[in-house]
Amino acid sequence: MSMNGDDEPTVGQLVANVSKELSSLIRSEVELAKTELKKTAVAAGTGAGMFAAAAFLALLAVILLCISAAYGLVAAGLHPAIAFLIVAGAFLLIGAILVFIGLRALKSAKGPTRTIETSRESVEVLKAIGKGHDEDTTYALPEPGVRR
Repeated sequence: MSMNGDDEPTVGQLVANVSKELSSLIRSEVELAKTELKKTAVAAGTGAGMFAAAAFLALLAVILLCISAAYGLVAAGLHPAIAFLIVAGAFLLIGAILVFIGLRALKSAKGPTRTIETSRESVEVLKAIGKGHDEDTTYALPEPGVRR
């Protein structure tokens, strides 16, 4: 309670309000990070899945290439071996395409950029408030859950 009868908040109330706001801000930043990381994990999982598919197809191609080489050595006619080589080449081509698609998917995976940006802004505002140089300037922390 103040002496002049105004309804100004006490220091204890101000500290409690700051504590609540800071807690809310931190919770919202963590929630934003979770959302962004979930999207990144899906992109990375897709890229890893493409690599797994490419590895499986490459394994099949190696088996076919081995069978082709065996037929090539045994048979002098080369007709079955050429057929096996064409099929194996097709599998290798499909595997190479999947590798490039997987690389593109992995390169598109990014970190939680918005979370980092808003956290830096919050730290800057808190530092400026802590220094207390400009009493006329009002500072505002980023709103919880608001996207920029």
